[in-house]
Amino acid sequence: MPRSQTDLLVRSAAACTNAELPGNATAEAKGDPTELALLEAAAALGCSATPDQRAQQRRNLFPFDSRIKLMTTVGEQQDGDDSTVLTAHTKGAPEEVLPRCTHLRHPDGARPLTDDDRDVVTTAMNDYAEAGLRVLAVAAHRLPAGTQAPARREEVELELCLLGLIAMSDPPRPQVETAIARAHQAGIRVHVVTGDYGVTAAAIARKVGIGDDRPHVVTGTELDRLSEPELDQLLAAEGEVVFARSTPEAKLRIADALRAEGQVVAMTGDGVNDAPALRRVDIGFAMGRSGTDVAREASTMVLTDDDFTTIVSAIAAGRRIYDNVRKFILYIFAHAVPEVLPFLVFALSGGAIPLPLTVMQILAIDLGTDTLPALALSREPAEPGAMQRPPRPRSQNVITRSMLARAWGFLGLISALLVRAGFFTVLIRAGWHLGDDVGTGSSLHHAYRQATTVTWVGIVACQLGTAMAVRTEHAALRSVGLFTNKPLLAALGFAMAFAAAGVYVPVAHTVLGTETLSASQWALITPFPFIVWGADELRRWYRRRLEAAPASSAVGPDHTAAVVLRRTGLSDRWDRS
Repeated sequence: MPRSQTDLLVRSAAACTNAELPGNATAEAKGDPTELALLEAAAALGCSATPDQRAQQRRNLFPFDSRIKLMTTVGEQQDGDDSTVLTAHTKGAPEEVLPRCTHLRHPDGARPLTDDDRDVVTTAMNDYAEAGLRVLAVAAHRLPAGTQAPARREEVELELCLLGLIAMSDPPRPQVETAIARAHQAGIRVHVVTGDYGVTAAAIARKVGIGDDRPHVVTGTELDRLSEPELDQLLAAEGEVVFARSTPEAKLRIADALRAEGQVVAMTGDGVNDAPALRRVDIGFAMGRSGTDVAREASTMVLTDDDFTTIVSAIAAGRRIYDNVRKFILYIFAHAVPEVLPFLVFALSGGAIPLPLTVMQILAIDLGTDTLPALALSREPAEPGAMQRPPRPRSQNVITRSMLARAWGFLGLISALLVRAGFFTVLIRAGWHLGDDVGTGSSLHHAYRQATTVTWVGIVACQLGTAMAVRTEHAALRSVGLFTNKPLLAALGFAMAFAAAGVYVPVAHTVLGTETLSASQWALITPFPFIVWGADELRRWYRRRLEAAPASSAVGPDHTAAVVLRRTGLSDRWDRS
């Protein structure tokens, strides 16, 4: 189109904004990215107005309405004879602007808008949308001379003159497609709720891998016609949905429907109207750069970079932290069995089998050798495959039956059997028989103290093997790396040094009731950590073989998590096209 008509289109679009471009290189832009792009286009063509100039010319403002997808301003404009007239500037969704237009602006002036013109405009709009461009229609309405600025938008947004279409490119960030793929592998479905035209939303979703090659698009009008059971059925079906031309109320309704299905729901938002939905879902993500204060206050987390990739990274970090908490608990629970079992045996035998541990030795384990390795497990890197498993059910507790079985029935039991074997081996070699006195003054007392020392050091040795075993729940330790957790290695080194001090420092003999061990007794203990660790490696290997099966689809109704997001977070901003 001729430059004068382009100027008229861009000038009208820029007049219908509330955004502000930065006045200098250090200042920040204010306003919606779409409006900022319009102002940049006007500035590039030399037809922009400062915020003060717009305020002086403006006589009324009808803000953007998410239901009718329109915004209109009324301001003074110089006519050809230097007189001042009131002109309404309207921008919004083409399918809303076009029905309100009766004329079309062309190089020679305005003429009536025909059905053929409407077909041409609709075709152009769809062509832009299929290319993934966001399309705005801009129209104007010159009010009769001498009239006042209308107080109701219905009196302004009619008999408009269509000035043209503005297409804006908002390409997804390069990393978004990879992030969406990771979310799918983790069993997370990603639904899109946007105010964009359906064709545009589908094109963007297709580019980033949402909804496969043919995303299921539901418009706002279609959503309004759906009953609650129909919406539940739609969201429970396999696949992902793009909700186009949606309202903030629709976002809340979709969130409620997902939660009613028992799914864990995360949602992004940036506007005031998004606050109820951000508050209602399990995890609300507000945009830190472009979001409003209300959205940030209503959300659970704030994305300082407005990037969807950060959400997926947060999910990965959350899974790692959750797994590490379970590793911490598993490690603590496992060594309870070798500590408790000897007291049960002592009680059941009526004292015929002596206690293999003293109270001080138990305290030395719980307070000395146990704490640092447990804390170091919190630094464990993510286990391979953490983002390839589906989300855990809402009903699953941190402590599960399988976890207790592994702690008490496997690792703990193996440790208890090993240290009991070491205790009896030392006593029997010294000539002990069932019921023999091992108290102070007896001939077996020194051997008994060595046997308790073997038990105490043996539990510490088993702790070393348990700490290495619990670093992974499914994978082999080699997939994580033996030396990847430096704090844990340091903690295990401290535990070994502490145990050595308890054996060889004389004052420890008095405090802990220990004795110096012989080389054969050390040889008895040395295999303990490798037996515990090796047994659990074999258990995990066997479990992996049993669970080996073809990978199922990563997106489906059986998964228990969903992310609902607007186009905000997929791209940086709207750019001129």
